[in-house]
Amino acid sequence: MSDKTSNEQRREATYLYLRLLAYIKGFPVAIFGSLMGYIVFAATTPATTWWLGFTVDAINSENFEEFRVLSPLLCLVIVIVRGIGGFCGSYSLALLANGVIHKLRVELMGHLMLLPASYFDKVTSGKLVSKFTYDIAQVTGAVSNAIAVIVREGFTVIGLLAFLIYTDWKLTLTFLLIAPVVAKVVGVASKYFRRYSMQMQESMGELTQITNESIKGHQVIKSFNAEKYVGRKLTRASEKNKTQNIKMAITRSASTPLVQFVVALALSFLVWLAMSPEFFTNKSPGDFVSFLGAAGLLAKPIRQLTQINSVIQRGLSASKSVFSILDESIQADLGEKDATEVKGKIEFRQVSFFYGRGDNAISNISFTVKAGQTVALVGKSGSGKSTIVNLIPRFYECSSGKVLIDDVDIKNFRLNSLRNQISLVTQQVMLFEGTIAENIAYFSETTNFSKITEAAKRAYAMDFIDKLPMGLETQVGDDGVLLSGGERQRIAIARALHKNSTILILDEATSALDSDSEKNIQKALNNLMAGRTTFIITHRLSTIEKADMILVLEDGKVSDFGTHDQLLANSSIYNQLLSGYSEPNKPESIL
Repeated sequence: MSDKTSNEQRREATYLYLRLLAYIKGFPVAIFGSLMGYIVFAATTPATTWWLGFTVDAINSENFEEFRVLSPLLCLVIVIVRGIGGFCGSYSLALLANGVIHKLRVELMGHLMLLPASYFDKVTSGKLVSKFTYDIAQVTGAVSNAIAVIVREGFTVIGLLAFLIYTDWKLTLTFLLIAPVVAKVVGVASKYFRRYSMQMQESMGELTQITNESIKGHQVIKSFNAEKYVGRKLTRASEKNKTQNIKMAITRSASTPLVQFVVALALSFLVWLAMSPEFFTNKSPGDFVSFLGAAGLLAKPIRQLTQINSVIQRGLSASKSVFSILDESIQADLGEKDATEVKGKIEFRQVSFFYGRGDNAISNISFTVKAGQTVALVGKSGSGKSTIVNLIPRFYECSSGKVLIDDVDIKNFRLNSLRNQISLVTQQVMLFEGTIAENIAYFSETTNFSKITEAAKRAYAMDFIDKLPMGLETQVGDDGVLLSGGERQRIAIARALHKNSTILILDEATSALDSDSEKNIQKALNNLMAGRTTFIITHRLSTIEKADMILVLEDGKVSDFGTHDQLLANSSIYNQLLSGYSEPNKPESIL
């Protein structure tokens, strides 16, 4: 590895740790408590060696009876002070470490929610979950365990060296000649620790992704008899992770005894020098014992300092992974207008959008929907229907052109204000952990059960909610697993009714309902859509027929538009599409 690369890695490591340590600024009391506690703790180690020498000299002292009482008392005092210092240091550092991790975790989630939808398109959910679980845990180690060892053992080494220098500075300088050798061993090991740590994080993300997919898709896996395939896939990912862990363990296991050997070699040489006649010319037997005791006690903190290097490197690699998310640019929100009084007129003006994986998803789309009108989007799969409705709440930004609400470019609205005016119900219903009531009133500042009940009734959800053991207080389970598809969809519709927004987007909102439920929901949706601008993507012919305007999409472009009767008379494409659309009492098509 070139010197340039090594220097770059050192600079990166320094930058990452300084950035990580910047999070501790908000905890000055914990910082002070941990430093003072560990300084006191570290000071008791050389004090112990001094006490040992003092006790040896006291045996031959004229004041033996007096020292016989004093020595045990000093031993107790040292142990008590050491215990108090250790407790203050570890408790304060625990407060600091958990505070930093909490702050980092909250900031990470807050930033993640502000990222554009395009970011989530390119990153798997498993890798993101791994950052919140595995990577955060590694950062915790770097912040808590590593700092604890560095501060505690570092001060201990400093205290012991100070005591040795005070006792005999010439011999101590001889011992310090090993420092460059130890530093070289630690430096070489650090490079491997960083490399294996990054590979471990990648493999953990892959493992998490496979696990999530297997749990969520267990029915699909079973239906295809793919258990062995999934098992082999997970085995390969786990094997890769195991290999990196073993390489990390080998590096750690090899570097630690090597450092211990170098330290032991230096200590042996130091003992040989200390046992020379010149050492005793001006020193007592107690000085000799305390000097050797201090030198011997250096081995343990030095060993722990070298062992913690692997934890630090894992933490640095993990912090790099976490900071990579925090460095992602959030979605631009430069609007200054509030959308609190919008009427609902929507205009697409020469809008094109490109996902980045081929041709434009939509090209040069232009149309106007008056306030309160209902527009249906029809077309084959991949024609751009969902793309159009996703541009309205700015889940994606137009590649070119403009989307306007009440003649105002939606980029001029504040994002929160804009999205407050839009209710969205999709085919893929997302329910959150909690009760049915909490899901219907999702993100509402206050819980109004009468309003929740009314929304549920208008969505015809109370039919099944009343039959549940706890009614609206029933837990929905993980992503609504305790409810049927139709029940989940009706809760999602109730959530949109509860929000009561000016603009409504229904993306296959009735696809999971049976015929009877669909008729009831259609009545509720008719009431909801009255006076509201509504975009509907559906394969229900009865819904399409009632739309004020129908946009016929083909290959990302509007090929025809008009009412149902107008298109029936003039559009061959629309007539072809109708053959695949369903009546309320017929099965859905697969378009």
